[in-house]
This record gives sequence, structure tokens and C-alpha cells, in this order.
Amino acid sequence: MSAHASRPIRVLIVDDQALIRAGFGMILEAQEDIVVMGEAEDGDAACRMCARSAPDVVLMDVHMPKGVDGITATRRITTEHPGVRVVVISTFDLDEHVMEALYAGASGFVSKEIPPEELVRAVRIAHEGESVVAPRLLTRLIENFVRSPQPRHRPRLTGVTDREQDVLVLMARGYSNAEISAALKVTRSTVKNHVTSLFAKTGVRDRAQAVILAYEAGLVKPGDQAPRAAGS
Repeated sequence: MSAHASRPIRVLIVDDQALIRAGFGMILEAQEDIVVMGEAEDGDAACRMCARSAPDVVLMDVHMPKGVDGITATRRITTEHPGVRVVVISTFDLDEHVMEALYAGASGFVSKEIPPEELVRAVRIAHEGESVVAPRLLTRLIENFVRSPQPRHRPRLTGVTDREQDVLVLMARGYSNAEISAALKVTRSTVKNHVTSLFAKTGVRDRAQAVILAYEAGLVKPGDQAPRAAGS
């Protein structure tokens, strides 16, 4: 068994295209620490499978034309099975359907053209509870979405300290933990502690949800820039 996990990471692949399901399955099954526990061709089947035996990670197509769509299925799965991580599959990076899936609880997204090694890495990252999306790309995606006129509920950051809010703002501007560490002149472990505390206080699941929270709370606006740390 690989050192990545004490038991295999159980993955459910959801896509209306059999070729995509088979291709992703072959890639993942070749790994010692990953097992494909099932496949589904629509969101309703995915929800039923999760109810019977919840996987660790779900790879969910957001563009399924028949039955329950990927966004609705993502919302149901993340609500009914909080321990399950959903990574959405999209043809395009900057896609409003991907953004809706992140609002619905997805932990990130990957392209259908993703290289095999990156697909494997995405599954492992999601299983560890991290966001499966590059910080800069996540920021671009959310900025594009919040420029649209759709109204959103403005949350309150009750109990969040000033320093935790600083960390949240930098996350929303696309900073990695290493860059936050340099910008705030604190250790990376301190940043990680702030992030963990921030997640616990706000109820967000991962970095993607935290960035959405920062925009909804009005802490950052599209196009906001922060000074880069020296050497970054």
C-alpha cells in the first residue's frame, strides 16, 4: 500500500460519456492507493450510490444533459454526506457551471483534458481536504462570476479575528500559504493554524469555499490587488 493513505481512496466517477468514465477509471485504478468504487452516468444515480456506500471522492461532470444535473447532485451529496469531497469535471476552466458547483459545495474542478498524473494528484488533494484548483485560477473564476448581477447573501464573519481576516483576504487575492506567510511575516505553520481556525469559525470546507466567502462578505472586490511580498 502506498504511503498516501492507510486504505485506498474510494472514488466514484460521474459522467454521461462512457469513454470519459472508462479513461479516468483506468488511470485511477493503476494507482496503489486509489480504487474506483463505481461509475454513474447521471446525478441521480450518483446520489443513490453515495447513499448506499459513500465514496471518499466524487468526480462529477457538470454538463450532463439528462436526469439530475451535476450541480444539483453536488449540492445533495455535500449536504447529505459532508465527508464526501466532490471535484467537478468541466470542458472549460472559466465556466459559470463550475462556479455554481463551487457554491454547491464542490472542492474544486479539473478539465476533461487533464493529464493523468494531475488527475491522480487532484483526487489525493481532494481526499486530504484541500481545494483542487490553482489559487490564481480560482480567483479569476470567482471574479468573473461575481461581476454578474446575481444577488448573493452577505455572510457575517462572527468570531473571526483581524489576523484571520487578513489571511482570508490574501487567500481571495490568489495567494498561496507560502505567499501569505511572506506577506504577513509569519511562519507557514502559523498561516496553516489561522486557516484551520478560519474554516472552523466560518464553516467553510476548503480554500475554494473560503474565497467565495471573502467575496460574498465584501472583503474583496473584483480587480482588487494586494502588494506582492518581496521575492514573490
